[in-house]
Amino acid sequence: MGTALPSGTPRIACSQAQKRRYTPGNQRVFPYISAMVSNGSLTYDHNRDGRPTELGGCTAMVRNLNHDTFLVIRYVKRRLTIMIDIDGKHEWRDCIDMAGVHLPRGYFFGTSSVTGDLSDNHDIISLKLYQLTVERSPAEEKRDKEVFLPVVDNMKLPGVEAPLEPMSGLALFLIVFFSLVALVFAIVIGVIVYNKWQQQSRKRFY
Repeated sequence: MGTALPSGTPRIACSQAQKRRYTPGNQRVFPYISAMVSNGSLTYDHNRDGRPTELGGCTAMVRNLNHDTFLVIRYVKRRLTIMIDIDGKHEWRDCIDMAGVHLPRGYFFGTSSVTGDLSDNHDIISLKLYQLTVERSPAEEKRDKEVFLPVVDNMKLPGVEAPLEPMSGLALFLIVFFSLVALVFAIVIGVIVYNKWQQQSRKRFY
């Protein structure tokens, strides 16, 4: 029992059964931590352990341990990183590092659980949240405010088109300038062709 995560919240799924799954050219060992970003149109594919929508992941052998295990999720300047401490040595190990993750402001955090053919028990001892202070340029501040739907660079999410980057003033000026030059050039060519046609027409009557 738990609270379902709303659309746009990064989902961290840990497969419960300690098993092996083989895929062409790749091997996974479970339990496995994976991350996905959803815009409300994606679902976690349990039959394939979330493989189609996975951003990254790592193996985390957390079953039947005699010490607490820790997971850190950090999102700074459109970079999502996940680190784990599961060996009881108070040392962080990299799990996922994904740049180009665009999330809207106004986050919600929650936990949920789903069981399949195999089940296991997990206890969440505590959940601590921190707001990091990061210096942003005015351009970065404006860009972050314009994110309304979750999107990941180089990964198309169904139902959402990646926002187009606005054209700069110089690019817009060059487009207008060369368009006007092309229009004037076309008019001059048209006038020259028309005059020659008139001259040819007059010679026919003489």
